[in-house]
Amino acid sequence: MNANEQKRENRLRLVEDHIGRSLAESEKSGELRSASNFGKPLNFGDGFAETPEEVRMGFKILKDAGFVPPEVELMRDIEALTRTINSTTDEEEVCQKRAQLADMRQKLAMSLERLKG
Repeated sequence: MNANEQKRENRLRLVEDHIGRSLAESEKSGELRSASNFGKPLNFGDGFAETPEEVRMGFKILKDAGFVPPEVELMRDIEALTRTINSTTDEEEVCQKRAQLADMRQKLAMSLERLKG
């Protein structure tokens, strides 16, 4: 194991220790048992299982904090533009928006490919 990997392992161990201590303190104080969802399965929402395992927890934390990943925002924009195209009658505008849609889909595909590895 090289020095960078060792540093990473040490940081992870410190974070895990901190999380463990925080959970133990919450359990002792009764804070965990008083939670409304104590003992119930976690609701990860749509897409959790489809998200690559190595980014799952990070995305879950961001979601809980109200942050929307750029890929999700782009998916929403694509859907909105598709609806606009379907309701537009001006052929020139439709052509422009289709080109814009193709660019957005390409950007999304490249972004998702980067997430894969």
